[in-house]
Amino acid sequence: MASSKFQAFWNHPAGPKTIHFWAPTFKWCLNVANVADFVKPPEEISYPQQLALGCSGLIWARYSMVITPKNWNLFSVSSALAVTCTYQISRKIRYAR
Repeated sequence: MASSKFQAFWNHPAGPKTIHFWAPTFKWCLNVANVADFVKPPEEISYPQQLALGCSGLIWARYSMVITPKNWNLFSVSSALAVTCTYQISRKIRYAR
């Protein structure tokens, strides 16, 4: 049973044998870096950078749901990126007030 699930995962069109798996997997590094920046002083947060990353996250999250097959790895990393960027922008706005 477990081997058949692994086999299905391995042979999936967005599985580990394709770039469609590895690109979103490495994109998690952007999220890790953004979360690590939660301790950074708000005055050092860049609006353009966070806005660009956040918009990229929203665009790719949407795209991952309209392609065939659906790429849930891309959806999850892109959604998480949009959320962390929104939080960073909110920190910068609160600091500016």
